This record gives sequence, C-alpha cells and structure tokens, in this order.
Amino acid sequence: MQLRLAVFVVVMMAVAGGTAAPAHAITFGQPDGTLHPNVGGLLADWNPDSPGPDLFCSGTLVDKQIFLTAAHCTSELERRNITELWVTFDPVYDEDAAFPSGIWKVDSWVSHELFGRPGLSDAHDIAVAFLEDDPGIAPAKLPKLGLLDEMSQQVLRGQTFTAVGYGTTRTSKSGGFKGILDNDQRMYALQSMLSLQPAWLNLSMQPSTGDGGTCYGDSGGPHFLGGVTSDLVVSITITGDAVCRATDKTYRLDSHAAQEFLSRFGLVPAP
Repeated sequence: MQLRLAVFVVVMMAVAGGTAAPAHAITFGQPDGTLHPNVGGLLADWNPDSPGPDLFCSGTLVDKQIFLTAAHCTSELERRNITELWVTFDPVYDEDAAFPSGIWKVDSWVSHELFGRPGLSDAHDIAVAFLEDDPGIAPAKLPKLGLLDEMSQQVLRGQTFTAVGYGTTRTSKSGGFKGILDNDQRMYALQSMLSLQPAWLNLSMQPSTGDGGTCYGDSGGPHFLGGVTSDLVVSITITGDAVCRATDKTYRLDSHAAQEFLSRFGLVPAP
C-alpha cells in the first residue's frame, strides 16, 4: 500500500521511466467543474522546479475557515520543514504561475497527536488546517457518530460514493505506473463499497466494474456518501493499491476517534 501523497509521484514516474503529462485527475473520473466547490487542493512550495506553490494533497472545507485533510499530508510538511501552506478551490490550478491568484493562506494546522504511533489499529490519519480568511464557500457536511455502522451491509453495498480530488490520474486500464499521469484540475469519480472496518471504509476503484477512485495527490480528499450532488463527507482518502486500480482505503469520519478530534474544533458534537 502507498499513501496517496503527491510527492510519491516523483518516485513513481522515475521508476516508470516516463514523464508526466496533463490529463484528467482521479482514476477513470470526470472534470468536477463547480460540482464540489468546497473541495480544495493543498499547496506548498515543495517542488524546486516550479515557480510557485505546488499541489500536494487534497481536502474539504468543513467550516467557514477550517479545511479537513489527512495527517500524513501535514506531517510530511513538518518533516520537510515547510512552514507555508495555501489552499486552492479553483477547478483548475496553474502550477506554472509564479504566485497564482485566488489561493488562500493557511494560518496554522493541527494533526491528530496519535498519528504515526506504531501498534494502533486506528491510524488517526486526520488533520485540520485553519485558513486566514473566509473564502465564502458553503462547507461540506460531516457525519454523525456511527452513521455507517447504523446502515446495513446490504444498504451500504447499494450506495454510491463520490471521490473528489486534485491528484494524479489514470485513464488506461493497462500499464502499471506508466498509466499514472500528472494533473492540474479537480476531478470526481463514482465508487462502490468493498468492506467496512472500525476505522476504515474500503471502496472499489475497479474500472472493470465501472468504479473510479483516487491516486497520488488525492490524500485527504473527501468521499461523499451518495452521488455527485451529495455534500456529506463520510471518509477521507488515505491509501490504496500502488498503481491506483483496485482499492481505496479511506479513513472513516464517523468513528469515535475521528469524531473526538473533530469535536475539538466544534465541527461535530463531542462523542
């Protein structure tokens, strides 16, 4: 399994011996346009070969100025001693601009303190970033405690889930890492459920069954319960199979640990 963080793409492209080319994002997905304006791309100046902030991970605005993402994204920033972070909500982001307009500065962020602790069944891979200003975008909704547990397996297996993010893409059913291409826009894909675990919601991204999914750079991005009109985020992108063709392993937001973390910022009632 590989964390779906953008920096891993550099390694994967080198292994494949190919070069990245602009293409659709999210595997076997569609351009999102204005369908999910509260889904954003995390930006940090981590790539010395580009003139401005670079797409790093994805996430969702869940309050006026609170952006939800994955702890492995914010922890990677800290590991690299990167102290400046921005968010874009534009459907298409121009990484070639020296300092693009329409990006929102992050004031600070908080990662779950138990993220990265060995021996825990719950990864606690969740973080929030606080924007300096209100972007004026309606935030997404968060689930209540135990929402997915209340639904029967039969009901869950009949549900559609919608993944959204700014990560790399795959449009070809053949080819390993060579089929993974760079991207500069927000995309979405529809998915079905594979299994439900205490901390994880595992979703199919098998193109043979009509499912799409996430790839590198989609980490922290949302999985909405329902089709493209849903604004209820029930999990966030964490990991999956290395070549982005089989399984999304997503972190549940209705678990006790996730809800306790979210409640610290007034996003949900304390469990």
